[in-house]
Amino acid sequence: MGYQASATRYETMQYRRCGRSGLKLPALSLGLWHNFGDTGNYENMKDMCRTAFDHGITHFDLANNYGPEPGSSEINFGRILKEDFKPYRDEILVSTKAGYDMWEGPYGNWGSRKYLIASLDQSLRRLGLDYVDIFYHHRPDPDTPLEETMGALDSLVKSGKALYAGLSNYNGEQMEAACSILEDLKCPFIINQNRYSIFDRTIETNGLKKAAAKKGKGILTFSPLAQGLLTDRYLNGVPEDSRIRTDGRFLKQNALTEETLGKIKALNEIAAERGETLAQMSLKWLLKDEVITSVLIGASRPQQILDNLKVLESRDFTAEELKKIDEHSL
Repeated sequence: MGYQASATRYETMQYRRCGRSGLKLPALSLGLWHNFGDTGNYENMKDMCRTAFDHGITHFDLANNYGPEPGSSEINFGRILKEDFKPYRDEILVSTKAGYDMWEGPYGNWGSRKYLIASLDQSLRRLGLDYVDIFYHHRPDPDTPLEETMGALDSLVKSGKALYAGLSNYNGEQMEAACSILEDLKCPFIINQNRYSIFDRTIETNGLKKAAAKKGKGILTFSPLAQGLLTDRYLNGVPEDSRIRTDGRFLKQNALTEETLGKIKALNEIAAERGETLAQMSLKWLLKDEVITSVLIGASRPQQILDNLKVLESRDFTAEELKKIDEHSL
């Protein structure tokens, strides 16, 4: 017998409305940036996706270039969709993106109409789907007119290849300009995806968080644990199997300064007083804000997903706790 989803999968997850749209996302979403490419273990990928969905994580986030190799995460998740999740397609949100370098030549990058439409067509083939639920422009393009990029998103939604449009890595001013175009086109743009954590408050200073609330758009946060800094991983030195040592794409050795380590230890003490891990407290800190629709988590094994899900049961912060956390942010 093949995979059968848990009958209790919706009992504990919290779902949040995405801005003023009709779509709800789970409080935690699963990102497939790490550990779903050619170098990952396929059975482990399946176990992680099953664990996520069995506990109400209905949203799986990808991009055209996720790997390594670029495209391999979509291929692997497409296989999981076919083997395990085909009966549950209407219960699942699949999102993907385009905007970074994907193929050779002048049409495989940034935000032209040609690139975005060709990229989503490729993604759909890799995923084995007729449509994705959310299609994002992955980053602003300084050289392509915004009207062209937003027009491409609108065309893709109206063609039925995506249900909703999203933007990633746009600041507040850029998002508002894009939103005006999409509103004129009557395109259902509903969500922004941006980096946000206790250690990275950029969306608070670049206007995105405020603009999203003003325009009624959701925010999906990525890198909530600052590439592992907001965990207990580095409290006692750098492990031999850590990303710092094994994968230079993500966290650099120079990120772990004495000052940063001191802040990590102080935050870990606050978490311990709450009866939580530092990772759990860091996720809870993001979920305290109504404008945050969902927090994107990554995982290398199913148990990490289960550990993160415990944040849904944790208590709210006191004003004193929030003040202490702010004192130890970067």
